[in-house]
Amino acid sequence: MTAAGRPHILVLGNEKGGSGKSTTAMHLTVALLKQGLRVGCIDLDARQGTLSRQIENRRATAETGGGNLDIPALHRVHASQADTRTQAQAEDRAALDAALSDLAACDYVVMDTPGSDSYLSRIGHASADTLITPLNDSFLDLDVLARVDVEGRAVLGPSTYSQMVWEQRQSRARSGLKPIDWIVMRNRLGHIDARNKREVAALLRLLAKRIQFRIAPGFGERVIFRELFPKGLTLLDLRDKAPGFRLNLSHVAARQEVRDLLRALRLPGSGTD
Repeated sequence: MTAAGRPHILVLGNEKGGSGKSTTAMHLTVALLKQGLRVGCIDLDARQGTLSRQIENRRATAETGGGNLDIPALHRVHASQADTRTQAQAEDRAALDAALSDLAACDYVVMDTPGSDSYLSRIGHASADTLITPLNDSFLDLDVLARVDVEGRAVLGPSTYSQMVWEQRQSRARSGLKPIDWIVMRNRLGHIDARNKREVAALLRLLAKRIQFRIAPGFGERVIFRELFPKGLTLLDLRDKAPGFRLNLSHVAARQEVRDLLRALRLPGSGTD
C-alpha cells in the first residue's frame, strides 16, 4: 500500500499492438506477488483479453496440479456500448471506478490498456502512478512517441499518444494527484544493427527530456514467452526442475531482464525503490 493509503497503479500503455504490454503486465504482476505483495489486475483491453486469458490459464494450471501458483485478482472492463457518447463515457468511468474500488485493499494494481485511443484507455492512463510504455526498438515504433523526419534523425513534434499522455498528466494535476512517472522500456534490442541502435538511443534520450519520461531496459524477442502463455506461467515461475521446461542460458537471461526492469521502475514498497 502506498503512503496515501491506496494501491500504487501501474498502467501498461501503447497505441501500437504487439509491443509486449500484456507480457510485461503479467511478469510484473507475478514478480510483485512473489514479494508477498497483494496485486490486482484490470484488463481494459477486455475485447482482446490477452492478459485476462493468461491469468485464466494460470488459474487452470494451478487447479490441475501445476504447482502452488499465486493468482492475482482480475477485473475485465469492457467498453460501454451505450448509444450516446455522454452515457458511454459515464458507464466506462463507473466500471473502472468499481474495479478500482474492489481492489482497494491491494498494494498494487496492474492495468493493461487497448492498443488504440479510446475514452476508457484515457481514463486508465489518468489513473496511473507509473505508466510503462513498451517500445520495440526501431524508428518505426518511435512513431508512438513522436513524429520523426524521413531519415530518423530529428524530432518534428509529439505523437498523438504523447499528447494524450500529457493531457492525462494535466488531468491528474488538476485533481491534486502526484505526476505520472512515465517509463519507456526498450524491447528487442538485438534486432537492429549497432548504428541504428545508437541513433534510436540518441533520439530516445532527446525525447525523454522533451516529453519527460525515463528509459528502462525491456525484453528481448524470446520464444519462451509464447511457450509459457498457454499455462499462464512466467519466467519467474520456472525453476531448474520445472515440469516440461529445461532452463537454458536464454531463459536465465530473460528472467534477469524481468528483474532489471522491476529494479528500474523503483516502485514504492517493492524492495526496489
